[in-house]
Amino acid sequence: MKIEKNKVVAVAYDLQAKDREGKVEVSEKVNAQEPMVFLFGSSGLPEKFEEELDGLSSGSEFKFVISSDEAYGDFEEEAVVNLSKEIFKIDGDFDESKFQVGTFVPMSDADGNFLRGKVLAVNQNELTIDFNHPLAGLNLEFQGKVVEVRDATSEELDHGHVHGPGGHHH
Repeated sequence: MKIEKNKVVAVAYDLQAKDREGKVEVSEKVNAQEPMVFLFGSSGLPEKFEEELDGLSSGSEFKFVISSDEAYGDFEEEAVVNLSKEIFKIDGDFDESKFQVGTFVPMSDADGNFLRGKVLAVNQNELTIDFNHPLAGLNLEFQGKVVEVRDATSEELDHGHVHGPGGHHH
């Protein structure tokens, strides 16, 4: 079975995310025993990632590079902001344990859009939070193998995501 829209795809891969000078900033390995599973065409992954896998079948190997422009865009300095600890207080208390350097903080903007920021620094009165995607500004080098391709269930198509092992659970 070939990868195409509305198929459930499982892939194992090695990812090296490199900066413009070629220095590896992030490295990730996803094995065949616990593959990344997604609904092709509705994954939310970079479009170029799906384009590279389109038409492959179970057992196919792949190797490709996605530029930062085609992945998660450039790193934007204006997405790194200082926010007062006051806005994170609950009943007048600031819970230090929830805001350690390196943790991700879920937030929403004035329009109700979900944002996820990484805490870069915790100071006396404020936090420095980076709202860039963790892979922004990096070129993504993938090498891997298609583990499985199957038809999506009607429920998966209705919900727009995979259910069961490797997918979403209700």
